[in-house]
Amino acid sequence: MTPEAHLALHRSLDESAADALLTERELDVRRQVREVVAHEVVPRAEHEHEFVHDGYQALARAGLAGLTFPEELGGTADSTVAYAVAIEEITAGCASTSLVYMTQAHTATPITAAGTKALAREHVPGLLSGERYGSLAVTEPDAGSDAAALRTTATPHGDGFRLTGSKTFITTGDKADVLVCFATADRALGRRGVTAFVVDGATPGLSRGAPFAKLGMHGSTTAEVFLDGVEVPGDHVLGEVGGGWRVLLDSVVKSRISAAAQGVGLARAAYARTLCALGRHPSPEAAFALAGLRGRILQGRLLLHAVARQVDVAAEPPTGQIAIMKQSCTDLGWYAAREAVRILGPYGDLVGPGVERCLRDAAVTRIYDGTNEIQRMLIARDTARAREER
Repeated sequence: MTPEAHLALHRSLDESAADALLTERELDVRRQVREVVAHEVVPRAEHEHEFVHDGYQALARAGLAGLTFPEELGGTADSTVAYAVAIEEITAGCASTSLVYMTQAHTATPITAAGTKALAREHVPGLLSGERYGSLAVTEPDAGSDAAALRTTATPHGDGFRLTGSKTFITTGDKADVLVCFATADRALGRRGVTAFVVDGATPGLSRGAPFAKLGMHGSTTAEVFLDGVEVPGDHVLGEVGGGWRVLLDSVVKSRISAAAQGVGLARAAYARTLCALGRHPSPEAAFALAGLRGRILQGRLLLHAVARQVDVAAEPPTGQIAIMKQSCTDLGWYAAREAVRILGPYGDLVGPGVERCLRDAAVTRIYDGTNEIQRMLIARDTARAREER
C-alpha cells in the first residue's frame, strides 16, 4: 500500500463521534503521527523479521516519541489522550513499531516520575530522541503478574546495591542501553520489599539471552536478562527502598493504556486490510460482518479516549476503568483479527492481505501489561469496592 493510499484509507475510516472527544492539538498529533507512519513505518513493515529501528527513529526525529514528557527532558508535554491516539495510529501501520515506541515510554515514565532530576536528565532525553533503547524488567521465570514473588535480589553494597537474578520476556531486552529493573530488598516483606532501580545496560555482570522466536510482533525483540552481582549506585533507586510496588502500580497506568491503544489499532488494521482485499463490492455476508466490526471499533475508540481523558483529569487513576479499557480493547483487537481472517476465508490465511499478521500480533496484547484474566479480577474487585462504598 502506498503512503497516499494508507492516508486516504485511514482518513476515510475516522469517526466523527470519536473525533469529537479530541482537542485540536490531539487531532494535530494524530495527523503528524499518521503522516510519519504512512511514509516511514508502513513501507518497512513488510520486513517483519527486522528490528523496527528505522521506524522508531523516524517518529523520534519528528518529535513524536515524548508526547507525555516535560519539555526540559525532550518531550512535548501533551495529554495521555494524545499518546493513546499516537499508539493507535502507529499500530494501525505496524504493531511491532508501536511495541518498541511504547516500551521506550514505559522505561522513561518511572524514571521521570520517581527518579531524581539528575537521573531523569541522564537517561530520559536519550530514550525520547532514539539515541538509546530502554526496557522495563519486571517479569521473571516464576514471577509474572505477581510482582511480590520476585526472586531477583537487591543486596546492600557500599553506597548502593548488588542485583542478582534473572528476568524473562523483556521487550527490547537484548538491546537495552538502560533498564528499569525491579528486585526485592527483602523477600519476607513481599510487596513492601520490592524496589525499582535504573540499571545502565553496560554495567559489568549484566548479560542477555538471544531473542525468543515468537508468534507475532516479529519486528520487536524479546529476551532474557541476567544479573550477576550488578552494582547499582544508591542514587539509582526510583522512589525509595521498598517503594518499588508503588512505582510499578503508577507505571502500569501508561502501559495498560498502551496495550489498549494497540488493541484498537490492530482492530482498525484488520478492518482496513479486509476492506482492501474485498474491493468496493463485498458480498452481502461480508458487508454485514464488516458493519459489526465498524461498530465495535468505534466503541473501542470511545472507551480508549474517554478513559485516557480520565487519567489526565482525575485526582487518582480510575483503576477499574483502566482494567475495563485494557481488557476490552485488547480483546477487540483479537476478535477483529479473527473476524478478518474468517471473512476472507482461504485468503485470510495468506500473507498478502496482512490480516493473519494482525491475528498473530494481537495475541500477546492480551497477555502483557497484566493478562486479561488479571484485568477481570481487578474489575471484579473494583465492582465489589464500589458496592461497599454505596
